[in-house]
Amino acid sequence: MVAPLTGNNLGLRRAEIRPGLRELHLCKDERGKTGLQLKSIDQGVFVQLVKANSPASLVGLRFGDQVLQINGKDCAGWSTDKANRALKKAAPEKIVVIVRDRPFQRTVTMHKDSTGHVGFVIKKGKIVSLTKGSSAARNGLLINHYICELNGQNVIGLKDKQILDILATAGSAVTITIIPTVIYEHMVK
Repeated sequence: MVAPLTGNNLGLRRAEIRPGLRELHLCKDERGKTGLQLKSIDQGVFVQLVKANSPASLVGLRFGDQVLQINGKDCAGWSTDKANRALKKAAPEKIVVIVRDRPFQRTVTMHKDSTGHVGFVIKKGKIVSLTKGSSAARNGLLINHYICELNGQNVIGLKDKQILDILATAGSAVTITIIPTVIYEHMVK
């Protein structure tokens, strides 16, 4: 039996990836910063970094989101420099961005077994193996993917022990957001 998606906890809602586009209204902080860093990949512009408690994080931008427009201008084909310059030059009180939620990422919900495990092994934030018959294997978790979020909490850049500590204190249902290695390594260069 495949473990069901249970509960309505905040971690499950935060990790949700919705189809379609979102329009966000961003502003700059008192230092003139949005807390957002963009990167160009394959003619698209993606969120490479969102600083904690920044204007970008407060409107819901996340690592891996694709930015399609900034203030009515299509971003397709823009370089990393051009995208970041567009943010820098924008008026501080209102920057309108059109975003597609994490097109290269997906979420997987698993349930811990009686020993508190979900059935995967990580090395440097990357899933390297699955336990046969585990909740991770039954629910479609894949190896050679990096973990971006665990129950909606960003874990990018954390040590494996820190990720495992967060996993250990998570409830019985665990939702992780994963991204393929090739995309992740390109984005964090």
